Amino acid sequence: MNRIQIVQGDITKVEVDAIVNAANSRLAGGGGVDGAIHRAAGPGLIEECSRLGGCDTGSAKITGAYDLPARYVIHAVGPIWQGGQAGEPSLLASCYRRSLELAVEHGARTIAFPAISCGIYGYPLSAAAEIAVKEVVSFLELDESESLEMVLLVCFDSGVHECYERVFEDLCRRGRGQR
Repeated sequence: MNRIQIVQGDITKVEVDAIVNAANSRLAGGGGVDGAIHRAAGPGLIEECSRLGGCDTGSAKITGAYDLPARYVIHAVGPIWQGGQAGEPSLLASCYRRSLELAVEHGARTIAFPAISCGIYGYPLSAAAEIAVKEVVSFLELDESESLEMVLLVCFDSGVHECYERVFEDLCRRGRGQR
């Protein structure tokens, strides 16, 4: 199974059916990957987002992608790190699951994720990468129809990329996950 790729690059330039945005609960654009996606998509994205009524932490909503090289943007609202005792792991896992579900519901065959909650939200990278990889692997294992052909985990810099690779390799050694 060659359905997961960990790549280093700019998620706004990845050609996939759906790009996941590490969004805020207002879906209003912001800094980091959220701001980059909104800038690259153009004004139509913020206009569509303004009609969605926000999004709860741990959930996701889908819009068009406008000027991005994708059909959809899935806005996933990750948790702000508060030390790990405020439900952050389950909320982050839920973001990934809900994003994958929305992609399948809308016929996406390829999807790209950033490192949700790892920027300004302060989630520890290694813990977040483990949740991301486990959720993607679990979802693909249950996706018997192979409706998703490819999941890209897009890492903005080499440190994030190395962390995701290490987490994925550890998971493979324990007998879960294949590329």
